[in-house]
Amino acid sequence: MAEIMTFPEAPVREGSAFPVAIEDDASPVVRLIGRTLRDSSRIGHAQEVLGRSIGTVAVRSHDTPQAATISFDGKAITVTGGVLIDPDATVVVDLLARFAAVGEPTGDVVLAAGILRALTPPLPHWREAAQNFWSVTRKIPGIPDVLIVEADGPGGPERHRFGDGPTEYLMAGPPGMLAGVLSGADDFAASLAAGLQVKGTLSQLSVMTAASWRVRFDV
Repeated sequence: MAEIMTFPEAPVREGSAFPVAIEDDASPVVRLIGRTLRDSSRIGHAQEVLGRSIGTVAVRSHDTPQAATISFDGKAITVTGGVLIDPDATVVVDLLARFAAVGEPTGDVVLAAGILRALTPPLPHWREAAQNFWSVTRKIPGIPDVLIVEADGPGGPERHRFGDGPTEYLMAGPPGMLAGVLSGADDFAASLAAGLQVKGTLSQLSVMTAASWRVRFDV
């Protein structure tokens, strides 16, 4: 029988959650920003910027036309596609590098620095990320019955299984890499190129790619 494990969620500070809304039919960059800000809000990260009463920040991709606007109105945080207004601050980021800044921000540099901080919440432990990944994706049609995650840490390999059944899929790599891809902070294809190891069929790879999109873009 597969080992059943549960892991605590990241701690949430009392009164720290700020609502984050995205537009209907949101683009991938809007969904990515919205999901990341929700993660920060959930764990009480960067409250000094998430709790501000008013302001707008444009977030632009450094190598694609993708852009979004983050707006604060004192009640909620809203993320919309494109930049249709003159924002208070603009940041250019690498969407495949956890919103790493590319060049210097413009406009309100304090607000820009706050948004960059809010867009880089600390990663959960890889086991917690794996548990959440499995919980969110296990109902996807064609998903393997069992997800095996193996972390090659300083103390040697550590393996955990999620699910039960005849079909299995293995993901292996350093703890930080696993935490990044399983939490949605990192792109699955980019992680494969960076050395993430997987074991499964080509059809399983397709399904796991879709699963990673669900976690990364909250779809």
